[in-house]
Amino acid sequence: MIYNEPSPLEVKVISQRFTLPNSAAIDTYLATDGYLAVKKALGMTPEAIIDEMKASNLRGRGGAGFPTGMKWSFVPRKTDKPRYIICNSDESEPGTCKDRLLMENDPHQLLEGMMIAGWTVGSNKGYVFIRGEYRYLIDIVDRAIAEAYERGFLGKNVFGSGWDFDIYTHTGAGAYECGEESALLESLEGKRGIPRLKPPFPAVVGAWQSPTLLNNCETFSAVPAILRMGGPAYAELGTPKNGGTRLFCISGHVNKPGVYELPLGFNLLRMIDEVCGGMRNGKKLKAVIPGGSSSPVLKAQECDVPMDFDSMAKLKTMAGSGGVVVLDEDTDIVQLAMRTMKFYQHESCGWCIPCREGTTWLKKILDRFHEGDGRSEDIPLIGELARNMLGRTFCALGDAAAMPTIGFIEKFRDEFEAHLLKTQDPQSPELIVL
Repeated sequence: MIYNEPSPLEVKVISQRFTLPNSAAIDTYLATDGYLAVKKALGMTPEAIIDEMKASNLRGRGGAGFPTGMKWSFVPRKTDKPRYIICNSDESEPGTCKDRLLMENDPHQLLEGMMIAGWTVGSNKGYVFIRGEYRYLIDIVDRAIAEAYERGFLGKNVFGSGWDFDIYTHTGAGAYECGEESALLESLEGKRGIPRLKPPFPAVVGAWQSPTLLNNCETFSAVPAILRMGGPAYAELGTPKNGGTRLFCISGHVNKPGVYELPLGFNLLRMIDEVCGGMRNGKKLKAVIPGGSSSPVLKAQECDVPMDFDSMAKLKTMAGSGGVVVLDEDTDIVQLAMRTMKFYQHESCGWCIPCREGTTWLKKILDRFHEGDGRSEDIPLIGELARNMLGRTFCALGDAAAMPTIGFIEKFRDEFEAHLLKTQDPQSPELIVL
């Protein structure tokens, strides 16, 4: 499928095949430089490949933004245990839909990236972990894997190198929690998808207690281009320490929502006005959620900013998974906060108390507040509850619920106060309590 009407401002690196006929087929991939990068990698030392990855300044596209080359260097090569390559395609962050397009339109690019990673860390087995709601994508990826086996690109003696590598697909059960790497590993092993206490980290003790390299689908998909064009050339497409391009999933109140491949560091206002055709119905920009629902909101006056990991961190938010949600002047922030918390409360795995209880009570208070039964004390209480969750959970889901809530309260407190005045019974000085 075509993901949206392309923009002339796009820099197509990993999305270059999306609009080609039969783009998911191996013949299409081979006709457009497919599998050249892995052939090149097989003639390089692991150290040289890691150096290229470090030079590329590629950072994890799943949300954390950790330097990919550094992550690859953490996997021990001198070990008697098997090493595993895991692709995290459990794309569940609200506002994010780019991994779906990569698997649907260019699965061989993903497979080649995993193969390069496997050769680099000395692995013989990889898994593509795909979210439960994406089951139809398993057929597409399985077909691509079968094509690669038929051509001798996977399995025994890959490209005559003497190296064996197999790839399998595995489906999750539709749990947002399994996007967290250690919960994903638990699910992959056939257990309940709950997070592990870290350290140890998966690079050393991962799948089946063995060294594991786990990256996002978009991260692996960028690897072949990096080896073909060279790390420094890829890095120059972005900003310092934020190399290359990324797929931005732009939704909300814009004229041309869609998934666009743009350089890291592309200005957010230009993204809205020039790439997406401006605000829908001529409305004014009110706010932007810059990196999926877990990233704290930006007010309109903060949006003249480069969209990269470091620039977002300076504004105390996140580039995250690239899900850009644009909000116009009519957006009800109180309702948005309530609906956001409803999602995180539902998706909490319940493994640790701060997240399980914190999301439940925040949802109750926000529900009640939104329905008109709020108290003036609720506004600081919501912020206090959220701050008490930060850094106190097994995984980042608690933080993912707390950070946007804190952002809504701090930046749009006036809207919460106005909502309170609007819904308070004018005949009674007392508000209904919990």
